Amino acid sequence: MPTPAGPVRADALVAGLPRWAWQQLSAGAGAKGERFYDWAWITLTPDSHACGADTDMGCWWLLVRRHRRTGELAFYRCYSPQTVPLRELVRVAGRRWAIEESFQAGKRLAGLNEHQVRRWTSWRRCTLLAMIVHALLSVIAANEHTDRPAPTGMIPLSCSEIRRLFTVLVVTPPASRPAREPGRTGADATNTEPEQATTGVRRQLDDGHNDLRLEY
Repeated sequence: MPTPAGPVRADALVAGLPRWAWQQLSAGAGAKGERFYDWAWITLTPDSHACGADTDMGCWWLLVRRHRRTGELAFYRCYSPQTVPLRELVRVAGRRWAIEESFQAGKRLAGLNEHQVRRWTSWRRCTLLAMIVHALLSVIAANEHTDRPAPTGMIPLSCSEIRRLFTVLVVTPPASRPAREPGRTGADATNTEPEQATTGVRRQLDDGHNDLRLEY
């Protein structure tokens, strides 16, 4: 880490911290309630390589998180254009859990990690489309929970279920409809027997040739 005394390892900086330098703060709500850790921060020398010569150097810190039971340490290198309190850095660092959850949901629901592209423009378009799909599913689910809560004894409508319903609506072929015979019009034009369809594909006679036609 860059310091006024020169580069120093992060663990060496933490080893010299007094007890009063640590503060107990919550990193946000988790699955089992508030996630409390001990936090400390150390002012670093502005990184000229990261900022550039013509850019405001801002404020740099080493933020340290310590597990209150195991003593395990985690390090965050932080930057802000202006001075901010320790609580604000802890709040931003605590967003990592929610961000990782969003990435996992995007992969599961919208295929965020299933692109097969090699260029930046194609990857950006694919990622943007997956993010839009994920946002659409999340908004629909949130609106359903607010406007039409689930009946007693039933679980709320989830994003996965909404995606399944969209898949059924778009991919599954419509039910068989009565067919019209050539040359007939009016009430007599409707054939009373439904067409035979097998998973949306039927065989059609065309000038003596058998062709497969996919029906949507």
